[in-house]
Amino acid sequence: MSTIDVNNLLSQMRRMTAQVHPPETAFRAAPVGGQADFSALLKQSISAVGQNQLEAGRMAASFERGDPGADLGRTMIAVQKADLSLSTMVAVNNKLVDAYKQIMNMTF
Repeated sequence: MSTIDVNNLLSQMRRMTAQVHPPETAFRAAPVGGQADFSALLKQSISAVGQNQLEAGRMAASFERGDPGADLGRTMIAVQKADLSLSTMVAVNNKLVDAYKQIMNMTF
């Protein structure tokens, strides 16, 4: 196993932080003429979670096989990123279900 390159690790952490906290322009409202499509956004998010899971599994399997290009640091980051994205998706799902239940229990 090789020694950890601190500069490389810091640059990876900065890139991941940029992915987690995108520029503020990404959260602006849809243009006046267009509508934001919630279902498309939800499908895209679920797809991203699936891709994170697949990538983490691939990297973990590569490290377990002892491939020379496998890096423990990158593998651990990918696994943690996949775990965090799945946990976030489960929390969002629970909030959506709670909101649906509250709407269904409303009396008019």
